[in-house]
Amino acid sequence: MLDKYIFFCQTQAMNFEDMSDKAVLDELGRRVQRERLNRNMTQAGLALQAGVSRRTLQNLEAGRACSLAVLIRILRVLKKLEAVDAFLPEPGLSPVQLAKLKGRERMRASGAGHQRSGKES
Repeated sequence: MLDKYIFFCQTQAMNFEDMSDKAVLDELGRRVQRERLNRNMTQAGLALQAGVSRRTLQNLEAGRACSLAVLIRILRVLKKLEAVDAFLPEPGLSPVQLAKLKGRERMRASGAGHQRSGKES
């Protein structure tokens, strides 16, 4: 029965959009912990290699907030840093933006559509 549950969980995609922030943190912590255990690493060993405290890693695995820098360090040691590209890929330019730029790279936002307050310099 447990094997069927594990298979079901592994084949079902998580819908992070419908999850609370806490639920997302819990899931990320669970995944970091699972990857650490799959690599047969202790918390102390991973924390040392990542240059963070063991308590910081414990907090992450428990679903508590951590800095992006801490997550990057841990993902790098776990050889999972490439996952950042999957979670936030390079958006590129829309065809309309490409036509407007005519080969030039966009360097500034126009701010159009946003209410401006005060005098801009």
